[in-house]
Amino acid sequence: MYLGLDIGTSGVKAILIDAKQRIIASTTAPLKVSRPKPGWSEQAPEDWWKACGVAVKAIARQKPKAIAAVEGIGLSGQQHGATLLDKADKVLRPAILWNDARSFAECRDIEEREPRARKIAGNIPLAGFTAPKLVWVKKNEPRVFDKVAKVLLPKDYVRLRMTGEHASDMSDSSGTFWLDIAKRAWSDELLAATDMSRDQMPKLYEGTEATGRLTVAVAKAWGMPKRPVVAGGGGDNPASACGIGAVKPGEAFVSLGTSGVLFVSNERFMPNAARAVHAFCHAVPGAWHQMGVILSATASLEWLAGLLKTPAPKLTSSLGKTLSGPSPALFLPYLSGERTPVADAQIRGLVMGIGHETDAKILTHAVLDGVAFAFRDSLEALKAAGTDIGRVMAVGGGTRSELWLKIIATALNLPVDVPADGDFGGAFGAARLGLIAATGADFTEVCTAPRIARSIKPEAKARGAYEKAYDRYVEIYPAIREI
Repeated sequence: MYLGLDIGTSGVKAILIDAKQRIIASTTAPLKVSRPKPGWSEQAPEDWWKACGVAVKAIARQKPKAIAAVEGIGLSGQQHGATLLDKADKVLRPAILWNDARSFAECRDIEEREPRARKIAGNIPLAGFTAPKLVWVKKNEPRVFDKVAKVLLPKDYVRLRMTGEHASDMSDSSGTFWLDIAKRAWSDELLAATDMSRDQMPKLYEGTEATGRLTVAVAKAWGMPKRPVVAGGGGDNPASACGIGAVKPGEAFVSLGTSGVLFVSNERFMPNAARAVHAFCHAVPGAWHQMGVILSATASLEWLAGLLKTPAPKLTSSLGKTLSGPSPALFLPYLSGERTPVADAQIRGLVMGIGHETDAKILTHAVLDGVAFAFRDSLEALKAAGTDIGRVMAVGGGTRSELWLKIIATALNLPVDVPADGDFGGAFGAARLGLIAATGADFTEVCTAPRIARSIKPEAKARGAYEKAYDRYVEIYPAIREI
């Protein structure tokens, strides 16, 4: 048996699989986010640990014999979160999360101190990354900064509690802005630019490697007498790629969740920092990946649903399933800033082309189009980095809307494959990594793609109109950036 734990922002998900990768049980324990000031986003690391215990024990109550047979555990988690520990591994302050925007000015500080930063990291520093957060802490909480002995990412703090080891994997560490991603090693230059050192970093592993075993106390509390090995694991998106089977070069997926991701696996490091492409190590050895990231995907639809006081599924179903062309209105989905391709934490969204005739249907259609165009922006940025994508698999809650998938296929001009029912997220990918770490199996044989339920092709009759609408869409941000 193998367990996957995904330490997300809204909850910890646990999935238990057997040797044939059949899901035996799964459960989720909720988490809350604290927002003490506008633009801030924090969580207490102790809450992650407690939620892991709740999730594992819930499965243990369902399947005590299966839990007792667990031999490998994999970890997946929200990326970029800064968990600051002192010499005794005591948490110094609440963790600053990936969607916290306070450190946008500190990104400039890093590049001023180290002009080669983008070349070394292969990425543009973003407020969501870990390194700028530490610069902010030094400026604003110097007493805390002086006590920092280790900085861990969220899933790696959970690993510390599980095994007693300070360890991380290549994919999650790629999002710190301290990693030389081409070399898969910490960068002394990037660390120095934030007044940090290698001693404050965890030991690096591949996502498929064993990083330690459960301590005796945790194994006993969780009902796991075999003291399973804990795999390096991965950041949530690379782990999801392991779950969906996107581990070979050119394999891609689009994740339509609260945020949106266009992910493609690469055989080599292929950065495009100028357009805010995330070029990171993969969670499997000898592989890298690129991501275009949009911060408000289904979050945009939920925003409109709240505004109109109408459930999101009702809004989308009112549009039917036929796609004849784009909405007459244009929506810029930058509700909380944007990453790819603009890397702008302060920009906000916009609806353009509102008239007396504008109703709920037009606005809903505009939101669906706007998110699809944001994915198109990411696709163009990946193409500029030398990546060729032939088709994508779609995952996430937004894939329940058939029309939205048609819009995305048409905007990208790519076929969109929809997997058969199943769970292919970070927790499942983490369980696969736990299996590999425990058994030494070949990751290409374990991380296979699911059965495809259907493929959605671009709507030929609407393609021309969508190209024209996208051409207008890309003119919006440069026009409003300064105002």
